[in-house]
Amino acid sequence: MPSITDQLKSLGNLPRFFGMIWEVSPSLTLWHAALRLFQSVIPLLMLYVGKEIIDEVIAATNVSAGTAPGWAAYSTIWYWLAAEGALAVLSSLLGRGITLSDSLLSDLVNNDSSVRIIRHAATLDLYQFEDATFYDKLERARSQTAGRTALMTLVLMQAQDIITIVFLSIGLLSFNPWLILILVIAVIPSFIGETKFNNDSYSLSRSWTPQRRELDYLRFIGASNETAKEVKIFGLQDFLSNRFERISMEYYKANRKLALRRAAWGSLFSALGTVSYYGAYAFVIWQAVVGAITVGTLTFLAGAFNRTQSYLQAIVNRFSRIGEMALYLQDLFDFLEMKPTFEQKGTGDALVPRPVQQGFVFENVGFKYPESEKWALRGLNFTLQPGEKLALVGENGAGKTTLVKLLARLYEPSEGRILLDGRDLREYNPEDLRQQIGVIFQDYVRFMFTASENIAIGNIEEIKDRSLIENSAEKSLADAVIEKLPHKYDQMLGKRFSDGVELSGGQWQKVALARAYMRDAQLIILDEPTAALDARAEHEVFVRFAELMKGKSAVLISHRFSTVRMADRILFLEYGQMLEYGSHAELIEKNGKYAELFHLQAKGYQ
Repeated sequence: MPSITDQLKSLGNLPRFFGMIWEVSPSLTLWHAALRLFQSVIPLLMLYVGKEIIDEVIAATNVSAGTAPGWAAYSTIWYWLAAEGALAVLSSLLGRGITLSDSLLSDLVNNDSSVRIIRHAATLDLYQFEDATFYDKLERARSQTAGRTALMTLVLMQAQDIITIVFLSIGLLSFNPWLILILVIAVIPSFIGETKFNNDSYSLSRSWTPQRRELDYLRFIGASNETAKEVKIFGLQDFLSNRFERISMEYYKANRKLALRRAAWGSLFSALGTVSYYGAYAFVIWQAVVGAITVGTLTFLAGAFNRTQSYLQAIVNRFSRIGEMALYLQDLFDFLEMKPTFEQKGTGDALVPRPVQQGFVFENVGFKYPESEKWALRGLNFTLQPGEKLALVGENGAGKTTLVKLLARLYEPSEGRILLDGRDLREYNPEDLRQQIGVIFQDYVRFMFTASENIAIGNIEEIKDRSLIENSAEKSLADAVIEKLPHKYDQMLGKRFSDGVELSGGQWQKVALARAYMRDAQLIILDEPTAALDARAEHEVFVRFAELMKGKSAVLISHRFSTVRMADRILFLEYGQMLEYGSHAELIEKNGKYAELFHLQAKGYQ
């Protein structure tokens, strides 16, 4: 649980946060601050003008007693009344200006924060996203976007109220300094209580991050077009709703316990503040009764004391909330400061040879996930020569996808090294390396974009090159699918947005395959991207692929041996280790595990 000291330390995040706000819009930030500065003076001026009006009314009444009232007797009153009206109009205009600028600035800060998270997330390692602890950090950084814009508003309101209190305090000090002391003493218990309960609230929210992520997930799969079929066919509605209700009620009970304690102590501290106010108020009234001050001064002091107490209470409560939100702000900065392991292990600036001369060489390569004792891959030694087609074969979990992620440098070897033309992959610029590698995974993303944009994902810098997009679609046989769509390449895919059209699994795969042809890459990796196609369609796709990839290297993963046999060489993986390696003919002649599975599958088609 964070202590008050931790909360105070968290306030050190505010300068960095306001630096981000300044970067978003310096002019709007200055304008917003100026409006709040002018608004902070209005309360004191209104009280002073009100005092003058009351004193002038009483004075005019005494002077004109027994005579008919006239304009001259009350002229000063009308001037003061006009001044108060002008201040009221000005206050209203300033308030609307503050609301407008606050809304605009909040939107900009919100957008900027989300952009920073998206861009930074792209710099982190792939397996960091496969870690639950990392996801908790990401969730806290992402879910507090609205809270960060609220924090900006709170801090600016705090500054405005502090300036207002300074002006009001001058009026109170000129009468009796003890009034200020009474106010300060009255709000101390409330300050301590609010700080403690805000700490408790932050701790509760932070400790429940995994459960809140699960609630979001249950909320999504319980009412989503992507899961609707399974929910209906398997009758999952009760299972999902009951699970959501159980977890949400557990969180509700924990939060209710804290809320009740907070309300009880808050009521006590509020009563204490109210009693102190009326004690001071009684003293001021007595001074007016004995003639020590005028009725106007009584009104001014009562108003100033009341407003000062309200502002002080608001500042105290807001201070603890700012401290709490600043703790959440730390979650954002912690995420933005996370470093990929690439940076720790080193990344070079060398460019990939064009063309590649010697190919990729795996030298005793092994990989295991951080904090895991089990090796996903180990002892891999083989070469992928320029222009060679290599097929990866093995049962699920054998390490095939992990191998291609190492090849594309989405993962780093835990031991050994991968060479490209005799140089360690770490010596190459990662962006340039990936530009020379096209990868389509089995679990490719079905982006709810247009057909054109879905294909351009493979080389997003060429998103406006329609001829390249259409050519890529033709190579993957997706052109026939797209031509049947109402808006062809401008057709929105998926049912999430208006006018979207859903594709079949096989049609989606052809669109995803087109992404691989968007790049003029020297290595293409297809990780079971045709699993949703029937045997004939997959064979047609791979025959076309082989023709188009002449002179280029390729890595194919498929469970259909009729496709695998097209490769120049085949690497059979078992339990993360290389079991067999050679051409189709060589492995059949060897009569090992590959030959056994090949004949078993061939028999199934007879």
